[in-house]
Amino acid sequence: MDLFKALTGKNPAEYEHAAKCLVNEPNVDLFKKLVAQEDFLFDFVKNNVSKRIQNACNKENYLNLMEFLQYYSASYDTMIAEVLYQYGGLEILPVMKEIFLNENDEKKAYAAKYFSFVPNEYLSEFVAQIRESSKSDFEPLKINSIELLAKMDDTFSKENAITNLGSTDEFEQYEAVKFLVTYGAKDCTDKIISVMKKSSLAENIASEIPFLIPFDELLENKFDDGILVLCNIINAIPEIIPASVAQEYNFYEIFENLYYNNLTSTSALLLTLAKDKFSSLAENEEYLFDCDKNTKDEILSVSKLLKGFNTNKLNNLLYEELYEESDFVFFAVDYVKDIEELETLLDSTNQTLLLKVLTSLKEKNALNSLHKQTALKNITTPAIKEIVDVL
Repeated sequence: MDLFKALTGKNPAEYEHAAKCLVNEPNVDLFKKLVAQEDFLFDFVKNNVSKRIQNACNKENYLNLMEFLQYYSASYDTMIAEVLYQYGGLEILPVMKEIFLNENDEKKAYAAKYFSFVPNEYLSEFVAQIRESSKSDFEPLKINSIELLAKMDDTFSKENAITNLGSTDEFEQYEAVKFLVTYGAKDCTDKIISVMKKSSLAENIASEIPFLIPFDELLENKFDDGILVLCNIINAIPEIIPASVAQEYNFYEIFENLYYNNLTSTSALLLTLAKDKFSSLAENEEYLFDCDKNTKDEILSVSKLLKGFNTNKLNNLLYEELYEESDFVFFAVDYVKDIEELETLLDSTNQTLLLKVLTSLKEKNALNSLHKQTALKNITTPAIKEIVDVL
């Protein structure tokens, strides 16, 4: 019998037998294959496998799972940790502490997940090591450690991350954002969005925010901020964010509700951006080659919905965001067609915006020497001056 096919299959007699073989032997090679193939298995299959393995565990064989810790899997770590705590409780705590302090990162990541089931008072003695592992280059260990710090309500690490949001290093800011999102620091949403507005990594930061706060809640409480987050997310598809989020984030319902119930200058800009993006996704198969059928169908549905929205109705609202102080001005410049309206931005003090406007005028075959002269009066950065000179 092919134990891998049996364990991931639909026949109860076969997958129950395979799960028992996996745990009772223990069959490390079979578990190693599960981990190696997990990217090719649907989530529901991995969930089924996890339940089958858990059902095969008992007081007599649960320690066999320790043999699997050398092969880390985010699909099975919670199940393994839960089984270890269910049957081993605090009796195996010294062993798990030793693993966390002295073994490799894969094993440490499992140990950190096990600690998530352990009462906090048994963990306080090595909180410093948990804080250190929350900075690990091994992402699973980092995530599990941050979640553990959140469980322990470790305000020191949270405050440290909040401080790092003010760093002049944008990558350090981004790491702080990821920490706070994983920590579940919902009260830091406004701070994170403020960082996003000024960062060159805005799209990366925006991609983290839905894991902290649902879109409907964000749009209800901070409408324009929510729209800006969505603009950055749409802009990041598929280069930074996979096209599959179309289904995951329920864009169809969001866009439909905005158009018919909450159409403003900012939401019109989002819908215009989305209309352009989803049309491109739907018409270019290379963007969707690794998407499943449900995702492709969803993208086609969203694209069809957006194409049905009145373009003139949307365009007429975009001009309201064409001013320097608008958080949406960089997006608006891409879609405003009126040359005279774009020219009003040439006296801006924002040098990046000036370059954006000049580039847009050039793309419209409308750029002239007067435009450049006007803009250059407020451009002091040598690198930007050089780019303007060759436009």
